[in-house]
Amino acid sequence: MLDVRGLKKVYEGSGRRVEAVRDLTFTVGAGELVCLVGPSGCGKTTLLKCMGGLLAPTAGEVLLEGRQVTGPPPGMAFVFQEYGRSLFPWMRVGENVELPLKQKGLSKARRRDLVADALRSVGLADASSAYPWQLSGGMQQRVAIARALAYEPRVLLMDEPFAAVDAQTRADLEDLVRGLWRERGITILFVTHDIDEAVYLGERVVVLSASPTVVQEQLKVDLPPDRDQLHTRVAPRFAELRTHVYEQIQAAKRGVQLGGTPLEAAPMDAPPPLKDGLR
Repeated sequence: MLDVRGLKKVYEGSGRRVEAVRDLTFTVGAGELVCLVGPSGCGKTTLLKCMGGLLAPTAGEVLLEGRQVTGPPPGMAFVFQEYGRSLFPWMRVGENVELPLKQKGLSKARRRDLVADALRSVGLADASSAYPWQLSGGMQQRVAIARALAYEPRVLLMDEPFAAVDAQTRADLEDLVRGLWRERGITILFVTHDIDEAVYLGERVVVLSASPTVVQEQLKVDLPPDRDQLHTRVAPRFAELRTHVYEQIQAAKRGVQLGGTPLEAAPMDAPPPLKDGLR
């Protein structure tokens, strides 16, 4: 579904040259939920903007279903971290959700049905006539997710969407995303700085190195498909996985992979064997 090949992004200006992303190559299969984690400032948002067609890469390419992404593709939706800036405060909730549908040439009745279905899916069926500023932060982010769902995307990119909400709301939204993923079969690429969140949500975790960024490791999350906040997070396997990801991120900060191999010398497509049989 998504294919990132040799992606590189360099920012230049005012006499400075900053290499944010060096050489990223990985894929996301159709219907997969993949989480991206890495050290702070490693270029996760830059990567996501390149994948969403919001930022042109310096080199390499992103393919969506075999077609190169050169601008925001019609089959993709983006959920931003700052819901307060992505929702228009002067428009009601239903109008915010409907807004991107107007460019698709749909009838008013069809748009109304999609908006109602999306709001119902995120538990806000009765909030259509409210204004965003009348809702809590968690509810506003649900509106942003509903807007993405109403667009009927095949791919959903999510950029640390729960970073600004409290812990309890965050747990509820994590369960919401997994529920929607299983219900709708959308391909989701979820960027987070929270290791526990990445392991809880993802079917696979892609660990990025420190900037300039390469892929440090790709880890399959072999937890049961039915997960819940009470039992999954206290399971021994969950602790093993989150500890392993934490070790990888700490190694990334030092510029090495586990085992002491310099990161720049490590092959992109064949990470070295890791302890406990983890890859």
